[in-house]
Amino acid sequence: MNKQEKVDFVINTLKKLYPEIPIPLDHKDPYTLLIAVLMSAQSTDVRVNKITPILFEIADNPYDMIKLTVEEIREIIKPVGLSPMKAKGIHGLSHILIDKHNGQVPNDLEALEELPAVGHKTASVVISQAFGVPAFPVDTHIHRLMYRWGFTNGKNVVQTEKDAKRLFPEHVWNDLHLQIIWYGRQYSPARGWDLEKDIITNTIGRKTVIADYYKKKRT
Repeated sequence: MNKQEKVDFVINTLKKLYPEIPIPLDHKDPYTLLIAVLMSAQSTDVRVNKITPILFEIADNPYDMIKLTVEEIREIIKPVGLSPMKAKGIHGLSHILIDKHNGQVPNDLEALEELPAVGHKTASVVISQAFGVPAFPVDTHIHRLMYRWGFTNGKNVVQTEKDAKRLFPEHVWNDLHLQIIWYGRQYSPARGWDLEKDIITNTIGRKTVIADYYKKKRT
């Protein structure tokens, strides 16, 4: 297969596996999605989905959020990890949304990236999932799979995102980044990886990755 055929194979395989694509983080609007994505940094979606209902019962909008102190927010979100930084970020960005954006989450990447504790990946997830703006947020699953499939050199997530956007047509970005995340979790994890079940890597994967897999299996 040439590069384009590999790209088409990935798109078509993922479409068959995930015709309906669940959003990993529970939310009801752009604000609750923004907070959930911010909280998911270096944590699991499962853990975040257990904590957000507790937080959102008290404050599911910036106006109620700023009534809480940073310490009160931190106490609620402590189980997700990095709670001091995240609590400060949630409180700070809620103030900015009220002061600068009439309490609304902006659907603009640059405006989102200006918010405290909101990096490029978080901003990309919000504009794609909340507003339908084409974006390709790269998490650890996408970074790993793009390398395994030979679509990027794997040096860093910035390069991986550039390569993904160059290879895949823009109209599939929003669905595809979620499909790759689900596929990575189910069929191509970092640990306990079974290449026989990983149809995409098995079919188009980087030769050195496949060779390394069998070498480790033999030892």
